[in-house]
Amino acid sequence: MKSAVETLSPTRVKLNVEVPFEELKPSIDEAYKTIATQVQVPGFRKGKVPQQLIDQRVGRGYVIETAINDGLNGFYQSAVQETGIRPLSRPEVEITEVPDPAKKDGQLTFTVELDIRPEVELPDYKGIEVTVEPVEASDEDIEKAMDELRGRFGTLAAVDRPAKDGDFLTIDLTASVDGEEVDSAQDLSYQIGSGTMLEGMDEAVTGLSTDESATFETKLAGGEHAGANAQVTVQVKAVKERELPEVNDEFAQLASEFDTAEELRADLAKQASESKLMDQGVEARDKVLDKLVELVAVPVPESVVEEQLEQHFNGENAHSAGEDHDTEEHRAEIRTNTERAFQNEVILDAVAEKEEVGVSQSELIDYIVSTAGQYGMEPNQFAQMLDSSGQVPMIVGEVRRRKALAKVLEYATVTDTNGASIDLSEFVRPAGDEDETINVDDVETEQDVAEDIEATETEATETEIPETEGAESEVPEETVSEAPEAEQAEAPEAAAPKKTKKKASAE
Repeated sequence: MKSAVETLSPTRVKLNVEVPFEELKPSIDEAYKTIATQVQVPGFRKGKVPQQLIDQRVGRGYVIETAINDGLNGFYQSAVQETGIRPLSRPEVEITEVPDPAKKDGQLTFTVELDIRPEVELPDYKGIEVTVEPVEASDEDIEKAMDELRGRFGTLAAVDRPAKDGDFLTIDLTASVDGEEVDSAQDLSYQIGSGTMLEGMDEAVTGLSTDESATFETKLAGGEHAGANAQVTVQVKAVKERELPEVNDEFAQLASEFDTAEELRADLAKQASESKLMDQGVEARDKVLDKLVELVAVPVPESVVEEQLEQHFNGENAHSAGEDHDTEEHRAEIRTNTERAFQNEVILDAVAEKEEVGVSQSELIDYIVSTAGQYGMEPNQFAQMLDSSGQVPMIVGEVRRRKALAKVLEYATVTDTNGASIDLSEFVRPAGDEDETINVDDVETEQDVAEDIEATETEATETEIPETEGAESEVPEETVSEAPEAEQAEAPEAAAPKKTKKKASAE
């Protein structure tokens, strides 16, 4: 088989493919076997009809057409591998020549037009200079961390006064649309200021005392009437404030591994400093990526943008997004985000290849565990979903790109606005960097991944801070130090071709 690539644009090519009769013949023989099971000829069992009789019954042209239809994708996949292109769109195929049914030779020729991943030339990205804001942990940061820790061990006490910001309420809700009740809920817990319920809730309940109620206008966030304007009545059944434990040695022993409050405070100061460094690292990382994108021209195929627009505005969840979802401004925003995400992906993949960046099994597991929480899923459940949908290779690619960006940041010169040099070595060298790396094809089975995840979770559980009975627990915000996730996933490297225009005809 011969394959040649004709470049139509930086992101689109035409494949010219020639398949000689010798390579097409196995597909023709298989087509005869398939048709033999479908036709009935007196005196012959199904599947045992001779080829000559099949030619008489359905025509050799139909056999060749069947062979081409069944074998076309395989020929296309071989051409993709032979030429080394990286498809992004569904290919458009035009068959230009088929063997003459009246002869025992001839060749199949066809052309394929498709969008491909563009090749880019990387500049010298070592020594990129960026400037970040100076950061230093203040006493306020330490006190905030201490209050958050105290909050984990706080208790709620009922109060007889109007509710204020930060109070915890027990409430009943009733929602009506056009005067008809559509939903209700009782004995809900809500903290004023958390913003975890309906828009307008905080304003409605602030100032209410026990057994008082208020009605406010809002848009429903879920259910059958999601997005509908509704009148919501909230009834306050209890107002509680959180009482925090006193910071002393006894609290330090209860809430941490330390014996004294002084040691606990020193550790929180250290954590606050590390958190500030993470903030600097994230700022530097984003600015380095911005400069890298400015230095590399990456053309974006229109098919990539159109696919993302279609998925976002016409996907299965688009109907519940509200009337203001599909607007010109929002489409422009999705287009810009898709183009930037594609550029990030192409550039960082090129860096990963140049720097020979790999992904270890432990890094893959860590990513799955951390990402599962963002989707509100258990890590094992998330891993099973990735495995069943064939997305594990995509996840490996995402982790690899994050490490590639960390490598560019490692080479960068980072200073703050005061001129001080910033050392981000701890930020750019993630744990597990020395582990043995894996290839996509070598990823463990879902069962093995699940076992690794279970082991990881067990280790994490053993190191958790114990909570006292009845303590209110809050989840602290976590600073993510990796590269931003690409919103546009790359299309499969070789999708099944879609035939257009001329097709083989039976004679």
